[in-house]
Amino acid sequence: MSEPIKRIVIAGGGTAGWLSACRLAAWSKAEKRGLTITLVEAPDIPTVGVGEGTWPTMRRTLAEIGIDEADFLRDADAAFKQGSRFDGWVTGQANDSYLHPFTPPPAAPDPRQLLAAWRRQGDQSFATAMTPQPEVAAIHLAPKQRGMPSFAGALNYAYHLDAARFVAMLRSHAVDRLGVTHVADRIASVEGTDTGEIAGLKLGSGMNLPGDLFIDCTGHAAILIKGHCKSDWVDLSSVLFNDRALAVQVPVAARSPIASQTISTAHKAGWLWDIGLPDRRGIGCVYSSEFMTDGEAEQTLSAYIGESIPDAGDVQPRRLIFPTGHRRHFWAGNCLAVGLSSGFAEPLEASAIVLVELSLQALIDNFPADRCAMRIIGRRFNDLFTTRWGRIAEFLKLHYVLSRRAEPYWRAHRERSSFPERLSELLELWKGQAPSSYDFPLAEEIFPAASYQYVYYGMGGTLPPGLPEPAPSLMIQLDQMKQRGRALLASLPSNRSYFDGLCSGAPNGREATA
Repeated sequence: MSEPIKRIVIAGGGTAGWLSACRLAAWSKAEKRGLTITLVEAPDIPTVGVGEGTWPTMRRTLAEIGIDEADFLRDADAAFKQGSRFDGWVTGQANDSYLHPFTPPPAAPDPRQLLAAWRRQGDQSFATAMTPQPEVAAIHLAPKQRGMPSFAGALNYAYHLDAARFVAMLRSHAVDRLGVTHVADRIASVEGTDTGEIAGLKLGSGMNLPGDLFIDCTGHAAILIKGHCKSDWVDLSSVLFNDRALAVQVPVAARSPIASQTISTAHKAGWLWDIGLPDRRGIGCVYSSEFMTDGEAEQTLSAYIGESIPDAGDVQPRRLIFPTGHRRHFWAGNCLAVGLSSGFAEPLEASAIVLVELSLQALIDNFPADRCAMRIIGRRFNDLFTTRWGRIAEFLKLHYVLSRRAEPYWRAHRERSSFPERLSELLELWKGQAPSSYDFPLAEEIFPAASYQYVYYGMGGTLPPGLPEPAPSLMIQLDQMKQRGRALLASLPSNRSYFDGLCSGAPNGREATA
């Protein structure tokens, strides 16, 4: 069983498949691993394209695979994302809004000092007291100037993107520049070995595609990890109730503002997403079929579009039905599930693509030398990603449990029986102390303590008693942050100006529309 791992077969395309191909091929080339990477995808399966938001980790991923940021922004019709704004999640009233920004608060040995410093700032949100990003995002400014290097910014940022165009860009890059073999064919059957591993894929054309390591990116169908490896499903629908979405793409007028954050607006049985791109807005209605009918969801989506884009005209939404949960084993034998085949939770906080990135990073960091090592690494991978999925369920649930909305859907979310056990413990703990890195000790937390602080205090979470005096050095940091914020507001271009300048070749986005 000391056979080296040389042939990687990726089953399925989409964002997960082509990111996998690019990441592994670029790494193999840089490290002179000599891997052969083949991706097979059915030619008639469209990209799902629900989650069009990323995390700041995407900047590192694009740099690793050798894609220039400006090319990515143009080719994927992408825009900057500086966080997520939540409207109507606490009370549903007109002034009910908070931001989860990507720039963390200043470092403090005791997070309670941040809270004490916040209380000294007067009547403003926790996020606004900790970073200038909410003010920058509120007026649609970019996180960087055109003269800054690729993937560098004045503030931390991620992207919104057109999933179909992103996949087309990745496919071209993988095949033309990284040497990935692309096979357009459907998988007819999976050929197994005597030990239950995968020997190869039998394709519709009759071609046999052998491999040493198979990556399942076949989406919800999970042809390899479920169909062949029989990995069970861990259902999380008792924690997160949403199971359906309606999605539309609405063109926008030239020179219209481009939002700097994902806008998530609560409704009586779920929420709506609104993602701004240079050429369109992606809008969707996420809901629970237990608390809302498809017809009610269509009316909710239509009302939102009519209010926010009055000249949108007639739009026909696409309906998506999705399970909520994950595989019991993400890695089984010589098969690793990445993307939707490994699991799915509602698109709140854009966890889907970052999980793909983290899966690939874990594979590369611990790439098995041979079949024997693959069994050990597979067990470690399963332990890590079972924990990560638990963290996702906890963080997404946090957005619901602090709500004070009165509708049955929101009341059901506040039933303690639907809380993950660890989240219940953390909520009890945070009555006396602030969320900290001790609560989230993984080397790479998907949602670190700062994310919990922004959501918990953004939704009115309990402040611990007996807050200490903030250190003078912290107050100086916050004062300097305010000064820097004023400078950023005066110097950063708008998102629209930045992207118009990018496409026209103007040297600075602010001058492009002058």
